[in-house]
Amino acid sequence: MWAKAALAILLAVALAACGGSSGGRTSPSTGEAASASTSTLAAKRIQPARWTTFVHVSRPLDVAGPRRDGSIVLAAAGHLALLAPNGSARPFASAYRSPGGEEPYIDVAPPGCFGADVVYALRLRPPQGVVRVSADGRVRQLAILSAPGLIDGIAFDRTGAFGRRLLVTINAGRRTTVEAIDCRGHIQTITQHAPRVEGGLAVAPASFGRFGGDLIAPDEISGVIYAITPGGKSILIGASGLPHGQDIGVESAGFVPAGGRAEALLADRRTPGNRHPGDDVVLGIGRAALAAAGVRAGDLLVAGEGGTLTDAVRCGRAGCQIRRVAVGPRIAHGEGHIAFSVGR
Repeated sequence: MWAKAALAILLAVALAACGGSSGGRTSPSTGEAASASTSTLAAKRIQPARWTTFVHVSRPLDVAGPRRDGSIVLAAAGHLALLAPNGSARPFASAYRSPGGEEPYIDVAPPGCFGADVVYALRLRPPQGVVRVSADGRVRQLAILSAPGLIDGIAFDRTGAFGRRLLVTINAGRRTTVEAIDCRGHIQTITQHAPRVEGGLAVAPASFGRFGGDLIAPDEISGVIYAITPGGKSILIGASGLPHGQDIGVESAGFVPAGGRAEALLADRRTPGNRHPGDDVVLGIGRAALAAAGVRAGDLLVAGEGGTLTDAVRCGRAGCQIRRVAVGPRIAHGEGHIAFSVGR
């Protein structure tokens, strides 16, 4: 089955509003108000970049990495593949099959006890949790999660504030549980009372102002972006300014790495019957286009699910700015994380 799926994949492969807490951290649970500033493209006379087709793929769901060899791991059509910087693809972990559910997002482990370049994926059918996918395709359960709700987010802590563990979110209505999992599968609950969040989570680098080291998570329904601290406090960074609502609002996130050669990548999954039915491609923005739009290393990119409109969030000592930096095809249906390749 994988051979056919791999062949299909390989053949197919051809800051508007700012809610930064510039006056101090803001906790939605305590009802504190956030201060705000505004930065628009019009004021800066910067033209937005455009998401364009990086590669055609059957049913892309998520991208993660890069691995140490520069490749990006692609989850598509229930399997995994590796995308090279030139857009070519090859099968990866051929024995892997999607462990259930519509959106089993993935992340790639950094060097350390999780195993460098090992892929971790959400398991959405019982027993729910996280699975470990080795390069030879062996799949084993890392952890079973018992918190009620839908497991809908995964991200490694590469900064260290969460003990360099794997962070997973479980949404139940208007509240989210955040679990931290070590490489032996031991689980610690960070909070059971975070706001509703989902999608492409990311842990902020130390350079991200007062939110450095926090888990950054978007809420597509309200369109806002939260920081969740290692102590479990949820803090409003600001409103994305993007259209919001189910299958429309901000979902994907990723931090622009240092080095100046990054190309942003985002899965655009075909979703028939949706207002934004998708293209079945991986979208990309080259490093030159990112730079021309004013994006720099350390910025957070967040993209809406409907149409992949994209903001950059920049936080420093004076607070945060959020501004529009990219647009996508109107029919695009963004999913998962924003990953960064080494560029072509």
